[in-house]
Amino acid sequence: MDTLTYSTEELEILDAIEGNTLKSVPNLNAEIEQVTLSVKNKLNKRKPVNLRLLEADIEGIKTEAIKQGMPYQTLISSILHQYLGNLAK
Repeated sequence: MDTLTYSTEELEILDAIEGNTLKSVPNLNAEIEQVTLSVKNKLNKRKPVNLRLLEADIEGIKTEAIKQGMPYQTLISSILHQYLGNLAK
């Protein structure tokens, strides 16, 4: 049987929950909005990458992108996003 190891901070949180001593933060709604915005910004942040691809693959992607009416870089990003989404399932 695996035993869980908790950090000091996690133990303090567990103690507060079990002792019913949790306190709400001031301006809870503003705090929730700020955290939500931070998470959305992090998830939507884009970072440029360089890839070495076969010319034939690039041409195939460009052809497919034209058919779908989008830039080929967007198609590559979409393919990667879909692939990673399928891995998570």
